[in-house]
Amino acid sequence: MDSKGKEGSFKPIFFVMLASLVIAFFWDKILAIKNTAHLILDPTAGALLNWNVTYGMILIIFTISLFMTLLQKYATDQETLRELKKEQKILQEEMKKYREHPEKLIELQKKQFEFIPKTMKLSMRPIMFTGIPLILFFRWFMDFFTVMGNPKFFGFLTWFWLYLIGTMIFSMILRKILKVV
Repeated sequence: MDSKGKEGSFKPIFFVMLASLVIAFFWDKILAIKNTAHLILDPTAGALLNWNVTYGMILIIFTISLFMTLLQKYATDQETLRELKKEQKILQEEMKKYREHPEKLIELQKKQFEFIPKTMKLSMRPIMFTGIPLILFFRWFMDFFTVMGNPKFFGFLTWFWLYLIGTMIFSMILRKILKVV
């Protein structure tokens, strides 16, 4: 694919990442950002957490993971990603065959490096849709759990670690069920 092909550009991803950093940095300085997030999330996610902090958090984590997985499936070209992964696997097998031939190995490694930008551009596309909402959620979680006195989940996990572990577990399961590359 050429530079204008299916994989797109890094510019929108860069813009979203930059906007996410600005939101995170100005959370307490520009009250409109913080107040709007609280206006939306307090009666929804906050109600779940007030009902039962552990089960509510698990339900929120599942919902976010499901949303992210569905975006990954439908906002990326799954067929092209599968093809790229097949080609990478074939290349890795060839590289194993030519371990004793450094010149051939270097040539194959160069081919392998050509896959990196293509794969990244394709697989990072959902960040354009999720980067800012996730930052807003994280900042809201920080505020919400600070007010609650930073509760421990299962006796020892902070909200961040529960979110991280829960997201990994739910994402692996959902990706397998929904056949997401």
